[in-house]
Amino acid sequence: MSFIDHLEALRWHVIRAVIAVVVFATGAFFAKDFLFHDLILGPSRPDFWTYKMLCRAGAALHAQGLCVDKIDFVIQNREMSGQLSMHLSSAFVVGLVLGFPYLFWEIWRFIKPGLYPHERANSRGAVFFVSILFVLGLLFGYYIAAPMSINFLAGYVVDATIENQIDMQSYISTLMTMTLSCAFVFELPMIVFFLAKAGLITPEIMRVYRKHAIVVILIIAAIITPPDISAQLIVTVPIMLLYELSINIARIVGRSRTASLNAQLADNQGIA
Repeated sequence: MSFIDHLEALRWHVIRAVIAVVVFATGAFFAKDFLFHDLILGPSRPDFWTYKMLCRAGAALHAQGLCVDKIDFVIQNREMSGQLSMHLSSAFVVGLVLGFPYLFWEIWRFIKPGLYPHERANSRGAVFFVSILFVLGLLFGYYIAAPMSINFLAGYVVDATIENQIDMQSYISTLMTMTLSCAFVFELPMIVFFLAKAGLITPEIMRVYRKHAIVVILIIAAIITPPDISAQLIVTVPIMLLYELSINIARIVGRSRTASLNAQLADNQGIA
């Protein structure tokens, strides 16, 4: 295919992906009550699932400090078109999140014809695993990281006379940043998988630079969480587990790649 033909093929992949995102965003826009009351504003109320589980855990462990029975802040809108703008932008973000698996599938369909047969075979299931990791990261961010951060920031005061009256845009920005950051961080095993397939990374390199990786992970956790040690640890631990999992993935991929190269070398020598 010529360069123009490639652009034409890419254009249709992009158009289909955009249509999918728009369809999901339109559905989210019309499901306003669920979108805001249940989904977005859920972590701002003490009846949220995470807080109820913490209360149950606190009762079982006789540690009442774990229970979150009050979130002391009020969400306000201070702009005339603020709620409409936030409604549109929130619906678009939800549409993008729901359409991500299909979006990645369209990108993969564009890339796949340019791969060699063995590369296609080695990358089988990529869309599935990328989507699964994205959803797991999304759920972790929404149910664990974001509520912990919101609860900490809502309860942090420098003086009892100061009330927390949070702007709606600030609250939603915090929620979406935490959730989406975790969703993309959880893609680490797949990133390592493709880098290992390309021979750009090995398990030995990852083990040597493990200490450096820990520092980077702590920095990432500090960026996407508030200055609360417990929240940072909650985010750091799963990322570290993903890093260790990625080392094993790189090891398995490295063995497979070495075996494949040895087989090709043996075939070439046999032909010679």
